[in-house]
Amino acid sequence: MTDQTPQVRLERAKEASRATAALTSDDKARALEAIAVALLADAPRIIEANGRDISRGEQDGIGGSLIDRLRLDEKRVAALASAVREVAALPDPVGRVVGGHRMPNGVALEQVRVPFGVVGAIYEARPNVTVDIAALALRSGNAVVLRGGSAARDSNAVLVEIMRAALERAGLTAEAIQTVDDFGRDGAKALMHGRGFIDVLIPRGSAALIDAVVTESTVPVIETGAGNVHIFLDETAPDDWASDIVVNAKVQRPSVCNAVETVLVHRQAAPRLVPLVASALQSEGVAIHGDDMVAGLMSNVIPAVEEDWETEYLSLDIAMKIVDSLDEALAHIRRYSTGHTESIITTDSRNAERFLAEVDSAVVMVNASTRFTDGGEFGFGAEVGISTQKLHARGPMGLSELTSTKWLARGSGQTRG
Repeated sequence: MTDQTPQVRLERAKEASRATAALTSDDKARALEAIAVALLADAPRIIEANGRDISRGEQDGIGGSLIDRLRLDEKRVAALASAVREVAALPDPVGRVVGGHRMPNGVALEQVRVPFGVVGAIYEARPNVTVDIAALALRSGNAVVLRGGSAARDSNAVLVEIMRAALERAGLTAEAIQTVDDFGRDGAKALMHGRGFIDVLIPRGSAALIDAVVTESTVPVIETGAGNVHIFLDETAPDDWASDIVVNAKVQRPSVCNAVETVLVHRQAAPRLVPLVASALQSEGVAIHGDDMVAGLMSNVIPAVEEDWETEYLSLDIAMKIVDSLDEALAHIRRYSTGHTESIITTDSRNAERFLAEVDSAVVMVNASTRFTDGGEFGFGAEVGISTQKLHARGPMGLSELTSTKWLARGSGQTRG
């Protein structure tokens, strides 16, 4: 890919989108199988390129959470290939009838799913997103233009090269997958200002990145938000559920957006649950930022300040606060949540149903780890991102969220009087 301007890439993607929109379901599945095979075959080259990115990131001091998101090893490359195959096996959304009826004059109406056309994506140190979004875009009949960020420069370049070559071997146009990484900020700007070429733009990354894309873009944006995620331990929360779920939600992979960042504990349960949960977290290396009551119940607690309730740590840190009631927990979540995922641990069905009804986040859970908010876990194969907005898509986004609809009208000579 030696084009001299990002505009050329956008134009080629737009042209390719007409071809991808016309592909059959079998054509698209065959293309994705070719990509999966190629990823596994070229795993050593991918890991070698990723190693260069890791080394550069460590030298630049980008932080442990970003290094974790950046890293590709043999297991993660195999998981990427597996996710591509899962996407290929999903039902094709294109052409699916959403609704319809027959007008009184006899005209038959059908609303069907159709591809967007060209999906743009701007993201940071996440080379897995390069593959996930390309796979989802292709399966839903779209072309894709990627801007993956400098931290994953070498990894993304190799992944795009491998996927484009796989499309060619499958007899499809390689132009359906484009990258503007090599143009740096000019590439990102071209995506954000690509009216007429980019049909929808999806940012994934830090709050600063997402805000910049939402603010500057002249094309439609599906906003994926930061994850200031909460778990509320209600008065009736069982000891084992509280400890196991909070530890899993924080520790299993702390650098991702569905990891819990704040734990709220009902005052009546605090003497029972705080020492138990805090000890379990500390044994896993988690630093607890707690209010005065938490500090009174547990040693080695960092005094919490206002900033802690607002922070998406993405690290082995967690904020913990005692609240007097479910009402106070709901008020705290309303004030500080980013609208991503919240969970309540309780055996009180009325409190559970209130929490489900009143919390205004993309995903609301009862007695489950917030780590389940994920396209793969939800059965989407992979995800484009987790939308925290309310228009078109909300929560984990899969194939259907990369389609629009159009109306088909079939008449027999009718005219409007």
